[in-house]
Amino acid sequence: MERLKILVLGGTRFFGVHMVKELLAKGHDVTIATRGKTADEYGNKVKRIILDRTNKASMKNALDGSYYDVVIDKIAYCSNDIKYVMEAVNCGKYIHMSSTAVYEPLRLNTRESDFNGASGKLVWCDREAFSYGEVKRQAERALWQEYSQRNFIAVRYPFVIGEDDYTKRLFFYVKNTMKFVPMNIDNLDYQIGFIRSDEAGKFMAFLVDKDFRGAINGSSKGTISIKEIIEYVEKRTKAKAIIDKSGEDAPYNGVPEYSINTEKAEALGFRFSAIHDWIYDLLDYYIETVF
Repeated sequence: MERLKILVLGGTRFFGVHMVKELLAKGHDVTIATRGKTADEYGNKVKRIILDRTNKASMKNALDGSYYDVVIDKIAYCSNDIKYVMEAVNCGKYIHMSSTAVYEPLRLNTRESDFNGASGKLVWCDREAFSYGEVKRQAERALWQEYSQRNFIAVRYPFVIGEDDYTKRLFFYVKNTMKFVPMNIDNLDYQIGFIRSDEAGKFMAFLVDKDFRGAINGSSKGTISIKEIIEYVEKRTKAKAIIDKSGEDAPYNGVPEYSINTEKAEALGFRFSAIHDWIYDLLDYYIETVF
């Protein structure tokens, strides 16, 4: 494998850590660019740049005139974020961390063609301008409509979960079930998709030398419902979940029933694991954490 010069914007927590470790394991020359506020565990294996991702001048000052074979942008949330990086750095390939939140709505067997960044009005905006899904759509529109000449990939993931998940959204259901805390859940029976954090990182590292351009989905195979998750916790702990509209609002409320099609990723040679092969081990980990 060719040794590539890679810039990672972000990469110091959650699945970004798995990604950087995979890049290093493959022998790539990695530079991470962050605000410098989160310690990392890479030692002298990476180079470091300090910048403010949301500030145009900071991006320009830190990156102007530099060239990288690949830029992996873990922290571009909006169209202005795309503009700042595109105007600041030259690269052979740009990999954008997008989201399945761009799909409106998500549905069973959601395919990349269900959202086309080349259509719809591009609005130059900051992260606070719209909902998460809309700012992510605007980020992709910036790529397709303003920077279509650049070689880019937009990676779309559903909810990323793992032992290192700082959002603790899945943990909410485990903890509240075990502690008999009432929960307001509006999609108990819906099948939904996830991806494991280590695979989310490894897939992004996998893409750096692949001949691919455009949007690509990543997701574990299969789906699971909140009801199945809760029933597993109840069986393992002898607790009983309290589902009540007056309870705490659950993190995945409002999420429709959906699954993510990953045929494009599989055609490139990446194999995602089946969700039912690992999610129960993760739930066991959370159960032990509560105990």
